[in-house]
Amino acid sequence: MKQNDTQLPIKEMLAKYETDLQTGLNTTEVTRRNLADGDNALSEAKKPNLLQQIGKHMADIASLVLLFAVILSVYLALTTDGGWTKPIVIGSILVLNVLIGMYQEHSAEQALAALKKLSVHEIQVIRDSKKQLIDATNLVVGDIILLEPGSQVPADARLATASNLSVDEAILTGESVPVNKSAEPLTVDPEAIGDQQNMVFSGTAVTQGNATAIVTAIGMNTELGKIAGMLNKTKKQQTPLQNRLNRLVSTLSGVAIAGGVIIFLLGTLMHGDSLISSLMIGVSLAVAAVPETLPIIVTISLAHGVKKMAKRNAIMRRVSAVETIGNVNVIASDKTGTLTQNKMSITRLWATDGGVASVKQIAKLSEQQSKLVTMFGLATNAEIEVNKQDEEIEMGDSTELAIVRLMYKFGMTRDKLEINYPRLAEDPFDSSKKTMATLHKIDDQKQLLIVKGAFDRLPIKREGDIYERAKEAHDEFGREALRVLAVGYKVIEQDSTKSIEALQDEVELLGLVGMIDPPRDEVAAAISEAQGAGIRTVMITGDHVETAKAIAKKIGILCQGDSVLTGAEMKQLDDEQLAGQIADTSVFARVSPEDKIRIVSAWQSQGAVVAMTGDGVNDAPALKAANVGIAMGITGTEVSKGAADMVLTDDNFATIVAAVSEGRTVYQNILKAVEFLIGVNFAQLFLMIFSVAIGWGAPLIAEQLLLINVLADGIPGFYLSREPGERAVMKQKPISKWSSIFANGLGQRVAIRAVTFTILTLGIYALGRFGLMDNVPSIGMSMLFLVLALGSMIDIYAIKTREPLSLSSFKSNRALNMGLALAALLVLAVAIVPPLQQLFGLVTLPAVAWPIVIVAMFVPTIVLELNKQIVNRIRLNRSYQAIQED
Repeated sequence: MKQNDTQLPIKEMLAKYETDLQTGLNTTEVTRRNLADGDNALSEAKKPNLLQQIGKHMADIASLVLLFAVILSVYLALTTDGGWTKPIVIGSILVLNVLIGMYQEHSAEQALAALKKLSVHEIQVIRDSKKQLIDATNLVVGDIILLEPGSQVPADARLATASNLSVDEAILTGESVPVNKSAEPLTVDPEAIGDQQNMVFSGTAVTQGNATAIVTAIGMNTELGKIAGMLNKTKKQQTPLQNRLNRLVSTLSGVAIAGGVIIFLLGTLMHGDSLISSLMIGVSLAVAAVPETLPIIVTISLAHGVKKMAKRNAIMRRVSAVETIGNVNVIASDKTGTLTQNKMSITRLWATDGGVASVKQIAKLSEQQSKLVTMFGLATNAEIEVNKQDEEIEMGDSTELAIVRLMYKFGMTRDKLEINYPRLAEDPFDSSKKTMATLHKIDDQKQLLIVKGAFDRLPIKREGDIYERAKEAHDEFGREALRVLAVGYKVIEQDSTKSIEALQDEVELLGLVGMIDPPRDEVAAAISEAQGAGIRTVMITGDHVETAKAIAKKIGILCQGDSVLTGAEMKQLDDEQLAGQIADTSVFARVSPEDKIRIVSAWQSQGAVVAMTGDGVNDAPALKAANVGIAMGITGTEVSKGAADMVLTDDNFATIVAAVSEGRTVYQNILKAVEFLIGVNFAQLFLMIFSVAIGWGAPLIAEQLLLINVLADGIPGFYLSREPGERAVMKQKPISKWSSIFANGLGQRVAIRAVTFTILTLGIYALGRFGLMDNVPSIGMSMLFLVLALGSMIDIYAIKTREPLSLSSFKSNRALNMGLALAALLVLAVAIVPPLQQLFGLVTLPAVAWPIVIVAMFVPTIVLELNKQIVNRIRLNRSYQAIQED
């Protein structure tokens, strides 16, 4: 659509697009235009094939390290008869990692497929001077299309004629009320889609009236197509956890490579070891460096989070978003259907016998108020029916449905009212006159005329006390951003010679009602809880500024000092200027889909982790661009659900806060898994390097390291995902996306644990090899294996809670206890059963060694608990000093 199409008279539009309202396009011209512009369909971005997907995941740092270890171990197995245990196990882990990554992308973008479903299959057009029903994909620019109630608009088009036309544009603009349309040229350039009163857009629906329109854009050139284009170009960002884990693996890989070089130089140059022996130690070091079970534990934790969130009405479409939702610090929420109920409701009324009244506070209607509701009900066409499944089926305009709900509240129905006042005639609502009228029978001599509509268009006396009080009420409703309807009536003598249009002269004003799409009941409390968790909520809407401000103030989004930006004002700002103002802005009104992406990007440029909620087609690109896109499950379109990471099955904003709590718990449990695995991994690295450096050789072989990493650490680590959330989980601020994975004390705890295990295991190895025996490496190795395996399992209890260990902390995770017991039995079996001993290079320990092993394996837990108490005492002292200073 060209910018000036809305301002051109119809004759100029027809000339511009070389078409005719009576004859339409001829077949030859249709064929020519179709060849030039293509079909009226949406295109989608090319997807990577299977090999490209595998290649992408194989290029991951962790996968490359494991691949190197597999190649090296296969080579050694072929050339030295070293056995196939290492290549089979490491190779299996590599394949599993790739499969996990591909699985996470398997449910990828269904948004474009859903957008295509919005395209109607057939549409009525005028071609070759006659009406034809054609496939909508065959439409071309310049086609003359015919629209009627229930029609889905197949392309962007300029109205040539319009009779009482209303179009539901909520999927593009977010406005809950159908827009009245007119074929008249506009006098100024429209600022947004919602201002283009003489245009209809692809994917929207005709709710009332009839029209003839000239197609101005098809396929990807429509407003719907622009959204599809943005979906094609918008790429999902990596989650903060993915970034942190990638940096972690990079660090470990760097340490492993440096350690491998050091060991190779020490072994071959200083100690005269063979090249094969040095390579074997290198493989062992690679196995020790890579936390093989970490990707699996992370996936299990995320999957467990998915199940828990599903029970709380939050369906995660992308598993990785589970941890991201826990770290969001901005929720950019669509207004209609998300923060509000998407149901127009009458909240205020004014009757001529009193002042403004709140509907919630009215226990019983006064006589005049009852008469007011009766007249509105009689002049209403909407209905709410209940089907066999006790579901309410709403039929009619949202404004009239609000009147029906008001009647129901006070025990009235239109059917009952029409028993006494049967309808005789109707003058439908017209956007030009902004009123509608109905004529009813009172008895054989008298009739009742009711006129409802805009207050300034009602045929009433515009003078006197009643009018002045009504005007004050009207202005008060307007200041509260309410949509206002007025109703008047008169009793007339039966006169069959006059039409209903001719009877509408002076009516008696009965009163006014003010309505709004109200906030959801639970939203204000949810926003307050989010604020307590350090999360900022902002409103993004296509609605009018005053309406948006009124809702935002009521639910606690718009506070003192916060600013409001419109789409038109945003267009005057470049991206840098918008980013500079973003932190002070709480409401964005009259925005377009492009504006929504700019808002999300502006927050992200300031380091924010953004969750975007929405339910319409217009929300889809921003949902995809956000760190976490959240769609509404009930009112949401398939497009928004396809673009989202999370779908709320109850459309309840409060569910987002519950999801944040679960997400934070999942993230904490993943960090606990990282602490549990990485501390021992660093200890294994330092153990190997120090042992080789001082001439003791490798104190553990690759099979033993792999058994510790996968079995002793892996099995208990799996059950950390079931740890309940810490008590203060929603009292903490979100973790910054720039924070290291070792922030907030994790680095200190990992260092303490790594140093403890390094010193302990070197000491145990030396004691077993040189103290209990006369330089018998196998005894030292067997003692070291048991202390490292069992000790790293037991201290999981000190890791799984930030509070001091207590009986309740041991009981809180039964699955972990069972998993740890199983892993301990397997480790003991390997150390005691002769065939398993031989397979893993262990020997039977002398009796004197067992007490030493038993005492030593509890040392790390004691050290971690002492460290926990010291750190907690330091924090309490700092908090006390801060209070004293204040």
